[in-house]
Formats: sequence, structure tokens, C-alpha cells
Amino acid sequence: MTGAATLAAAVGLSGCDPVVNIAGANFPAWLICAITGAVLAALIRPIFLWTQIEPYLWPLPLVYLSLGVLMASIVYLIFFNRI
Repeated sequence: MTGAATLAAAVGLSGCDPVVNIAGANFPAWLICAITGAVLAALIRPIFLWTQIEPYLWPLPLVYLSLGVLMASIVYLIFFNRI
């Protein structure tokens, strides 16, 4: 039952995604946010190295993936939130 509800929500809400027009091409907002989140996570890594925090972060792939998702979510909330 839960799987059917999830599938129905995914199909029904797929049209609610904002679209960004860049140079005549339409891009979904989540794609812009994902790219921005990855770039921001990459820019934060030198700060972790400079402050010598990175040796204490474990496992690194999970930490940087989570950081990228966090940055992407923050970008989405700042620029595409329609509340």
C-alpha cells in the first residue's frame, strides 16, 4: 500500500518542479541545485583541510555526499521556495 501511494505521489507531483530557463534551454531546478551543491561541497573541502578537521571526518565519501545534499537543499530553499 505504501509503495502504491509513493508511486502515485511521484507521478502526480512531478509537474510541480520549477523550471529554470538558461540561454533558451529549460533545466529543472533540482539539477541546478545539485550542481551548485556539489560545487559548494568542493569549495568547503579546503576549509576542512586548513582547519585540520578532515582527518576526524569518517567516512569521507559519506561526509562529502551529505554536505553536497545539504548545500543543494539550502540553495533550493533560498532560491526556489514558493512559500
